[in-house]
Amino acid sequence: MSHQAAEAIAGQGVLAEFDSARAWRMVFAAFVEMFAVYAVAYSFGAFFKPMVSEFGASLSSTSLVFSVTVFLWSILGPLTGHLTDRFGPRPVVCSGAIVMGLGLIVTADIDRLWIGYVTYGIAVGVGVACAYVPMTTVVVGWFMRRRNTALGIAVSGVGCGTVFGPPVAAALIHWAGWRTTYVIFGSAAAVAMFVCGWIAQAPPVHFSHSPLDLRATIRNPAFVRLYLSVGLLSLALFVPFVYLPSFAQKHGSSEVAAAALVSFIGAASVVGRLGLGALGDRTGVVRLYQLSFLALGLSYGIWLCANSYLTMVLFTLVMGVGYGGYVALAPAVLAHLFGTRKLGTVMGIMWTSTGVGALVGAPLAGRIVDVTGSYRGAIAFAFAAAMLSFVVLIPLPRVPSNVPAPG
Repeated sequence: MSHQAAEAIAGQGVLAEFDSARAWRMVFAAFVEMFAVYAVAYSFGAFFKPMVSEFGASLSSTSLVFSVTVFLWSILGPLTGHLTDRFGPRPVVCSGAIVMGLGLIVTADIDRLWIGYVTYGIAVGVGVACAYVPMTTVVVGWFMRRRNTALGIAVSGVGCGTVFGPPVAAALIHWAGWRTTYVIFGSAAAVAMFVCGWIAQAPPVHFSHSPLDLRATIRNPAFVRLYLSVGLLSLALFVPFVYLPSFAQKHGSSEVAAAALVSFIGAASVVGRLGLGALGDRTGVVRLYQLSFLALGLSYGIWLCANSYLTMVLFTLVMGVGYGGYVALAPAVLAHLFGTRKLGTVMGIMWTSTGVGALVGAPLAGRIVDVTGSYRGAIAFAFAAAMLSFVVLIPLPRVPSNVPAPG
């Protein structure tokens, strides 16, 4: 057999791995892992009021616990993406599982709020950083024909975790207190994340040694627009996860009903992730990505006018669909415009803009509430930031970038 024939057969073997049963096992592992991690991360709103009460802290200082967490998982994205590109997902994800579990158990024993900035921030920040970018990179690398559908299913774990996390947290807090709940959540999330990380495998074709010019990528006008729009959106995106339950309680909702609003965001985001992810296989991902940002911006206008629980539910549904589409389509847009080579690193760099927005957005919203005594000003701020993020995306090109060496 000739050398060329052997290479052709080997190439066919590699191609057979794409979209295979093994590839779908990666999707399953990514779904379960993201379910566990984001069930913890997005249940913070249920812990918010008990922590404010116990530590006698202001809204802005307590919300900073969550903002520090998002900031950490965002700035660590380039590192975990690079490590995944180089060493594969298993050591990255499993290490994150250990840090997350231990950090939350330590958080359950803190006696000062500022210690939570360190323990909770590091635990959940590292956990999410070691979960999202590595596993989405794995899913992208294992698929060619059904990539957007697979991504939509994988990241719907974020939405499903958001559905179940907050009400379960609220019920456990009512039964056993917020400290015991953190021990339970931390232990369960760590085990699930570790097992899924052990299952995860690097894609059939390893892209870490490609000649993609990262400097050219981040200077590309399309990447700059993506980066800026994500940063602006992040000023608004995490505000409801922190303040919506308190807002609902102020308008007469029970603690469980208020926490359930965050679950509605998660449920609707599953629709957005699955529906828009699958639709992206048939239509242009860039246009759908832009529409997701528009839906997010308009949803905050609904919240701004909300005076009833039903209107709040409507806000969560519209926001959830937009949020789900944004999360599901972002990796696909990056792969479409810049290729799959070193995608983990490129994706991690883009998500750093989330950290800056999250670090400023929720505390600033809390400060507005503390000063004015009303949530309306904070919601108006979120509405303006979300709409501006859509405006920035309008000129985004719909064809692949001319960055050297596309995947």
